Amino acid sequence: MTHTTRLRLPLSALLMTLLTVTELATPAAAQPPDGDLRARIAAIPGMRVVGERPADPGQTILDLAYRQPTDHHHPGKGFFDQRVTLVHKSTRRPVVLYSNGYDLGGSPQRPTEPTTLLDANQITTEHRFFGESRPEGADWSTLTIWQAASDHHRLITALKAVYGGPWISTGGSKGGMAAVYHRRFYPHDVAGTVAYAAPNNTDDRDDRAHDARLEQIGTAECRAAIKSVQREGLIRRHAMTERYGRWAEADGKTFQTIGGVDRAFELAVLRLPMMFWMHQPPGSCVSVPTAEVTDDTLYAWIAKVTQLPVYTDQTLAAFTPYFYQLGTQLGYAQFATPHLDGLLRYPGIQEIRSYVPRDIDLRFRPAAMKDVDRWVRRRGSSLMFVNGENDVATAEPFRLGNGTHDSFLFTVPDANHHVSIGGLRADEAQEATAALRRWAGLAR
Repeated sequence: MTHTTRLRLPLSALLMTLLTVTELATPAAAQPPDGDLRARIAAIPGMRVVGERPADPGQTILDLAYRQPTDHHHPGKGFFDQRVTLVHKSTRRPVVLYSNGYDLGGSPQRPTEPTTLLDANQITTEHRFFGESRPEGADWSTLTIWQAASDHHRLITALKAVYGGPWISTGGSKGGMAAVYHRRFYPHDVAGTVAYAAPNNTDDRDDRAHDARLEQIGTAECRAAIKSVQREGLIRRHAMTERYGRWAEADGKTFQTIGGVDRAFELAVLRLPMMFWMHQPPGSCVSVPTAEVTDDTLYAWIAKVTQLPVYTDQTLAAFTPYFYQLGTQLGYAQFATPHLDGLLRYPGIQEIRSYVPRDIDLRFRPAAMKDVDRWVRRRGSSLMFVNGENDVATAEPFRLGNGTHDSFLFTVPDANHHVSIGGLRADEAQEATAALRRWAGLAR
């Protein structure tokens, strides 16, 4: 059954849409010929071509900067340049809009799975406040899911002057979340969305689903070994933090935001099971250290699995926008750890406040994720969710509802946070690919 729905947008969003359409209408008629791609892109108001990368035959790769309002509610308050990378094949091919939800990354020209399956053009975007896409003055109140969705909306609207065919959006983890949020506010910008490993934390106060997932993954022996290594790390806390602190000092790293090396190590140990199951490859249970290993071996394994550099000020500075979003709209799981009773020193250390400098205000808005979840279940259309069976991050997944139209929810067997359509069972991979091609106008 096809459902027709009306989505009421904020007045500011409607005004921005009208502003964008008006801004683009006149220049679009004066676009240079198809053959001069750089000239066509540069003719888009607010767009600059800042560089060109080496490309395979038949492709052109351009680094772009697109002028975005700092605040889409008040477009006159200032602007910033959003970094974008374009991999161009043909204006007659579909376009895949990709964001990882963070900065542009070291290889923004790398094709996503939908790009490969569709032989499409690709636009890779940097999320506002990340990397070099930072508004001057850093008004953190403008870092919301609606503001970021409006960035994508303006970018797509602008580029449709060149690429008028079907668009597909995609992303993994936080990037998958951003793709869904964009669809919630601008449902008709793209023809379909593929969200990989995208969490859907609708109630930040209730983390029972995450705790339950940690008690279900893998074998009982492996789960027990991970709990044991957590305990062993805290029992040997002095030896572990001595090594951690020595590494940090040699590398010029500090821990002012979290409050010291001991606090940082305890937080890392608390997150260890989630990090293990999200990122370690199948078969990694055999690598979990026993109580008999040396301090050096134990420390090296914990450092690798928990990514200990993450907790330093230097790394947190780059990811402060991520933790800000978690602490204001997205939410984040805190894990129950009865097996660590008597070994923990810092109550509340799992709160997102631990990651964010105290001069940045954090006020959580619980309505944001509930709103997106309702939209997916009641009005969502042409959405595809691909999750891993063993992924702790998606213990609370997006769900399809009676009002969801032409959408799919797939689970990759025995997979973690790193999933693909290609990892599905053959029949499901075929179904997913067929839907994606249909959305992109390539169905046979």
